[in-house]
Amino acid sequence: MDDLCYEEGNEIEIDFELDENVKKDIEKSKKKKVPKTILENIECIVDGLEKFKLRDDFFIEAKANIDFLKKKLDLSPIQIVFFSLFIESSHNSYIEISSFTRILGCHLISLLKYTHEIEGLEEKHLIRSNVYKGQKSYSVPFEVIDALKQNKKYTYKSLEGLNTIELFTEIENLFEEFDEDTLSQMQLLKELVNLIENNPMLNFCKRVKIYEDNFISNKNFGLFMFFCYRFICLESEKVNLSQIKEIYENKRDFSQIKLSLQSGKNELIKNNIIEYANDNGIANKEVYSLTNKAKEELFVDLELNKFISNSDNGLLEHGKIIEKKLYFNEGEDSQIKKLQSYLSDDNFSTIQERLGKQGMRKGFACLFHGSPGTGKTETVYQLARLTKRDIMFVDIAQSKSMWYGESEKIIKRIFDKYRGYVKSCKTTPILLFNEADAIIGKRKEANSSSIAQTENTIQNIILQEMENLDGIMIATTNLTQNLDSAFERRFLFKIDFQKPKPGVKAKIWKSMLPSLTKQQAIELSNSFDFSGGEIENIVRKYTIDIILTNTKPSIDKIRMYCETEKIENKNSPKNKIGFNYYAKT
Repeated sequence: MDDLCYEEGNEIEIDFELDENVKKDIEKSKKKKVPKTILENIECIVDGLEKFKLRDDFFIEAKANIDFLKKKLDLSPIQIVFFSLFIESSHNSYIEISSFTRILGCHLISLLKYTHEIEGLEEKHLIRSNVYKGQKSYSVPFEVIDALKQNKKYTYKSLEGLNTIELFTEIENLFEEFDEDTLSQMQLLKELVNLIENNPMLNFCKRVKIYEDNFISNKNFGLFMFFCYRFICLESEKVNLSQIKEIYENKRDFSQIKLSLQSGKNELIKNNIIEYANDNGIANKEVYSLTNKAKEELFVDLELNKFISNSDNGLLEHGKIIEKKLYFNEGEDSQIKKLQSYLSDDNFSTIQERLGKQGMRKGFACLFHGSPGTGKTETVYQLARLTKRDIMFVDIAQSKSMWYGESEKIIKRIFDKYRGYVKSCKTTPILLFNEADAIIGKRKEANSSSIAQTENTIQNIILQEMENLDGIMIATTNLTQNLDSAFERRFLFKIDFQKPKPGVKAKIWKSMLPSLTKQQAIELSNSFDFSGGEIENIVRKYTIDIILTNTKPSIDKIRMYCETEKIENKNSPKNKIGFNYYAKT
């Protein structure tokens, strides 16, 4: 192939005599209008190569197009040629240089002297390279194509100075591109390494560099980042072997990794970065997760709640809580009003600041205990509404996982997530453990069942978290006679919700059924020993009757509702055998 004769100036010097046909073609090209868009000019380049190959007359024919693209893309003429060919083949994720030999009309060996020009395109991030089984190929990133469609020069986005959330957003994008086959395994690893190296000030990147320097080799780096990606971006605790297999393009590489994981010889397991999942107390060598040690070291500065969808951020917003008038006995009413005062924004901040200066625990742990239906949970809602605090609601039934070992991790994540809310929310939210009987009861004997040992571990985690609490935790329970003494000491405020006294019950009746006379409300409160929740049940039946019959039930009908509210133990005899029975006979 002749040496190229394209010069950087305005004129083209030719060291051979052109035939008449070529001269005519050149004259025609001078009269052509240069297209206005980048893609149109790239198309002209490809058309010219199809016609003239990579001969000198191609550069004469395509001079105007090359000049346009030089100015727009800041590339050399040869880079423009190869970039145009890459764009023409951009539908392919594995573009080989050998595929250009036909259109260029030359042997592959002739193209090797332009390797540095192709490397220049890669340095500008206009193409990506990949080596698989010793064969090098290339691809064009989607964002490059997108910029060209908008008739813009692609400028590589700087990935320096990111915060942790931005870093994991980029990590998520890279793994998504890999899943969509627009990024090879080698390219993925290269981009992940760049992210870590370009953001050395982030705690996560510092810790990763320490891991790399000490025990994470190149062959395990991608696997390690995959675990981090799934935990943060997908909120997935566990990773199984079939999921791990997806990140390896080479079956042999996966087989080696699989063997090292199952044998426990993988450096990530040996150095306590990942561990086997537990299945009823037995290690499951098909499923793995990051260890608590790794999570604490890697994600210490990460506010996990930022990764939850904005439409459902895991908090019950105080503004969405419906106002409800509650009535209490004098003792509870006084304590609740005092707690409300403590939780007002100004007072709470001042109290925490002064407690901190005196070296005391700053957290507010409160226990609401008493009979069912006495308003414990509703009181938390109304306190949140009045003090403008959102609620992180914890369902104990869901957190007590059936899988041995999982419950502890779930409880740990609950507090990790709450700490994130405390850091990120302007007003400290309330952590509500509703119906917490199952997790604050007396601890079991050390030599008891594995389930009991798991429950003890959960309780120990909660006790430790309560020691370090920097926010507001409220637990509600119906049972206190089984309360573990260690929990009792850690609850700063303990409010006993007793069944309402007759005067309070009358107010509840009147507030829920305004149609009752004062006397009727007093008679109902004296006749039936109901909690506020039970009175609400009766009022719901009353309301359903109105909806169906379009008439208000009479006071006698209301009494009938009351008489059927309590479930009597029908298996027990009305008159028990004993002293009282014989006394009546």
